Amino acid sequence: MKNTHASPIAARGPADHNVRDQIVAAATDHFSRYGYEKTTVSDLAKAIGFSKAYIYKFFESKQAIGEMICANCLREIENDVRAAVDAAEHPPEKLRRMFKTIVEASLRLFFQDRKLYEIAASAAGERWQATVAYEERIRDLLQEIVQQGRLSGDFERKTPLDETTKAIYLVMRPYLHPLLLQYNFDNTEEAPAQLSSLVLRSLSP
Repeated sequence: MKNTHASPIAARGPADHNVRDQIVAAATDHFSRYGYEKTTVSDLAKAIGFSKAYIYKFFESKQAIGEMICANCLREIENDVRAAVDAAEHPPEKLRRMFKTIVEASLRLFFQDRKLYEIAASAAGERWQATVAYEERIRDLLQEIVQQGRLSGDFERKTPLDETTKAIYLVMRPYLHPLLLQYNFDNTEEAPAQLSSLVLRSLSP
């Protein structure tokens, strides 16, 4: 997870995106090596060659930098999920692919960038804006799929849409929430297929 494209989350100061990107890139490298807790703003300033005061012109705190990195990591997962969903033609297959890809992408973050995953876990536990926004977008995508399935006749229409969406999201949540995923490793191979099949049976008209 080395995407260092800056997002508007927690950014401030001069409109110099190159500098922001440089700070985020250095922070991503340091957090990957040493972890979020062990890296200070002084460490980042030293690595980039800026003063700590100059960094504070762009980010109000270390957490603000961490939140941008977290947003980038979660955006990569979301992009993978949307690509998988868009590649499917019918709503039931879209739902299956959504389950499968969320698990695969989340596991990839955990095993390839463990220290960055720890930032995501911390962010989820403290309800940082980046994770709240990510969860909202995932729920929105899920609702889109359910609506498409109702229009196509694949899914039942009696249950209120928001109730259906929330219920399915709660089924998926242990595999997309960073804090919960670490307790569900034993089921990650079977869970996507089994859970999506269960949900699809419940959605049958």
